[in-house]
Amino acid sequence: MGFKMGIVGLPNVGKSTLFNALTKTAAAQAANFPFCTIEPNVGEVGVPDARLDKLAAIASSKTIIPTRMTFVDIAGLVKGASKGEGLGNQFLANIREVDAIAHVLRCFEDGDVVHVEGRVDPVADAETIETELMLADIESLEKRLQNVGRKVRGGDKEAVDQERLMKMALAELEEGRPARVLDIDEDDAKQWQMLQLLTSKPVLYVCNVGEAEAAEGNAHSAAVAEMAASQGNSAVVISAQIEEEISQLEPDEAIMFLEEMGLNEAGLDRLIRAGYELLHLETYFTVGPKEARAWTIPAGTSAPKAAGVIHGDFEKGFIRAETIAYDDFVTLGGEAPSKEAGKMRAEGKAYIVKDGDVLHFLFNT
Repeated sequence: MGFKMGIVGLPNVGKSTLFNALTKTAAAQAANFPFCTIEPNVGEVGVPDARLDKLAAIASSKTIIPTRMTFVDIAGLVKGASKGEGLGNQFLANIREVDAIAHVLRCFEDGDVVHVEGRVDPVADAETIETELMLADIESLEKRLQNVGRKVRGGDKEAVDQERLMKMALAELEEGRPARVLDIDEDDAKQWQMLQLLTSKPVLYVCNVGEAEAAEGNAHSAAVAEMAASQGNSAVVISAQIEEEISQLEPDEAIMFLEEMGLNEAGLDRLIRAGYELLHLETYFTVGPKEARAWTIPAGTSAPKAAGVIHGDFEKGFIRAETIAYDDFVTLGGEAPSKEAGKMRAEGKAYIVKDGDVLHFLFNT
């Protein structure tokens, strides 16, 4: 599995430009006016992972299949969206469907690009959107609490759990804190996800800076990083303008361009890595002469559950996983020499898959 990240922000902060660059398409119209993105645009990209290329080279794999990440470019939000201002209702509905939020903030000065609030203040922009999401969650919870109350009085145990979680969330929101600050027990995790609260989504702040500031950032991005740290969130600095230029270049040209700009990697790589860390995701590999493939799993996933990502039958009939650590596979030169060196292990149902594991599953049909 990959994951779905919604790209959100006020109008004219560079959301659609970034989306176009990341997905290497012109599906989202990037224009200098509010609401140029009316329907959510969805694009999939392969997750870049140099380890996969190395494994494929060693195994002489004919096909390389990276794991996938889905970006959703969602219509620009304005103050009052929770009450239906602008395209607010549509924005709020679309955001419920994503795993995480990449909140693009304008951290560049440009008199030719209009700011919907008439000033450049990324921290204030972040607060505007957070407030609208919290207001929408409060309104949603108040309505649902009225409905669930009838079921609680009727003795519905599931409704009792729902009501308890709703009241916990509402208490935080009314204090001006997003729902994601709550520490939810594992037993409540499924019910909590079913609430689909907007402010329970993990947030990654994307500081969109000018070309000259892409390597080091600026005062605006520094202020966002400070805000993110105080919230327990994270932030990345990206120049959507540079990403758009890179997306139109051949790989070799892109590397040269990045070097000229003083950058070690493309913003896409940083964004995906930050997204993986945000959602506590890891990657394992399956490697052979036909294909080398990457698979994404949540950290802490057991071997049977990891097998189930490939196919449900793999999980149901799981016998064991033959496991080689990535470093051993690369250092020793493949599966056969790793096996000869005693570096291939047979792991059972209790094994927790580690990031970079090269796995082969045995199962009953």
